[in-house]
Amino acid sequence: MKLACLYSGGKDSNYALYWALNQGFEITNLVTIRPKSEDSFMYHKPCLQHVKLQAESIGIPLIEKESQGIKEEELKELEDVLSKLDVDGVISGAVASEYQKTRIEAIGERLGFRTYSPLWHKNQRQLLEDINNAGFKAIIVGIAAEGFDESWLGRQINKETIEELERLHKKYGINMTGEGGEYETFITDGPTFKKKVEIQHLKKKMQNRNTGTLEIRKAMLKNASAT
Repeated sequence: MKLACLYSGGKDSNYALYWALNQGFEITNLVTIRPKSEDSFMYHKPCLQHVKLQAESIGIPLIEKESQGIKEEELKELEDVLSKLDVDGVISGAVASEYQKTRIEAIGERLGFRTYSPLWHKNQRQLLEDINNAGFKAIIVGIAAEGFDESWLGRQINKETIEELERLHKKYGINMTGEGGEYETFITDGPTFKKKVEIQHLKKKMQNRNTGTLEIRKAMLKNASAT
């Protein structure tokens, strides 16, 4: 079965892709929607300019489309891209967002596609541990919730980070996987990567005490992945 993978460059879309490849699906394309709006209801925003490097390392053709980021209209833009692909279905990294999952399923129904959400309602801590144990190197590139501060930007999700995220979950009620927009990630290496993404220049930008982004200003592929 041929599938397209909705791809943001973050941990969830990369792990969903990893799952699909391990299931024996043929992934014909990675599909990235680039919203102009910071308030997109559907799509990840940080570091999207570097998904080309990730796709090159993975070795799957990337399709990118710019979106105005207007609620509901951005769904038509995704549907337009998918309607032109010769695939049987689409896979996403949705974890807990009913809004995302139901709308992707609706697009699938209209196009006659099967839809897969292998991370759906997975235990939050277990999902982070699975991503880490699989060998993905996920760094935090955006924060927007109580309990976070500038020190979180650039931090890699590892055992220590997972413990700290669980403490924030218990104290502030955040979603540990960041599904509520609490934080965003970018994958620099992993089992699907032939080369790692080496970050050469970055800048932290804070909007307030708990909200900020890590801008990756320069990056390149370097060396074979060790995972």
